[in-house]
Amino acid sequence: MYIDVHQARIYAYTGGKAFDSSKPTVIFIHGVLCDHSVWALQSRYMANHGWNVLAIDLPGHCKSTGTAPATVEAAATFMAALMDAMGLQKAALVGHSWGSLIAMQTAAQLPGRISHLALVGTAFPMKVAPALLDSALNTPEKAIAMVNTFSRATLSPPNGAGSWVFGAGMALGRRVLASNSETNLLHAGFLACDSYTGAEAAIAQVQCPILFALGEQDQMTPAKAAQGLIDTAKRHAKTCRVVMLPMGHNQMTESPDETLFALHDFLKD
Repeated sequence: MYIDVHQARIYAYTGGKAFDSSKPTVIFIHGVLCDHSVWALQSRYMANHGWNVLAIDLPGHCKSTGTAPATVEAAATFMAALMDAMGLQKAALVGHSWGSLIAMQTAAQLPGRISHLALVGTAFPMKVAPALLDSALNTPEKAIAMVNTFSRATLSPPNGAGSWVFGAGMALGRRVLASNSETNLLHAGFLACDSYTGAEAAIAQVQCPILFALGEQDQMTPAKAAQGLIDTAKRHAKTCRVVMLPMGHNQMTESPDETLFALHDFLKD
């Protein structure tokens, strides 16, 4: 479905189900150089088990028009406008990587309106190596290859079964990058992650239950890099859960079932 937000046409995958205002809603937020499709399994399952699903393409990404957000704060302001446009008084937020920072900041800005906050592959600070930032700006094809190498625990699926995760990641990155001729979405997204300083303050303001779903072999956002946020959340949040998922940074595609089970168990409470 498409949603009009601040003169932009925003795409949201609904899992094939019509929006039903009587059901709870979960919004899935992707990371840098990704789109709604990274949540394919999780969003379809939730849509068929009692939830409205909005797996969005952020503004300026793929099927969504508008200006790509340059900061986490700008993306959070967009999320608030998206909820207003849908008439959502309350929703659960699930964010991956950059999307986790956006979800966290949104929950801080909208106290009382977020029912659950799930942070997948999160860290703070979410710094990006200068060499990778430079490559994202000047040699994006090489940067996409670097990201897909370091964000995967394995470049081929175990036992030779399933899809070629590295090749699929490369294809997705190229497609998302090509979807916006005005903004280098790889560099802009990395810069937004690298420059964000508000996570500690934001997590302390979150009033809803929080889930940290972290990759055991994550090299992009190592689990230990989320410990400061976890400690703060445990002091302030109503509920704080930590689930360790096998494989690397692309939890939704490398550990799809485990990620789904973690989200489902968290959201059903």
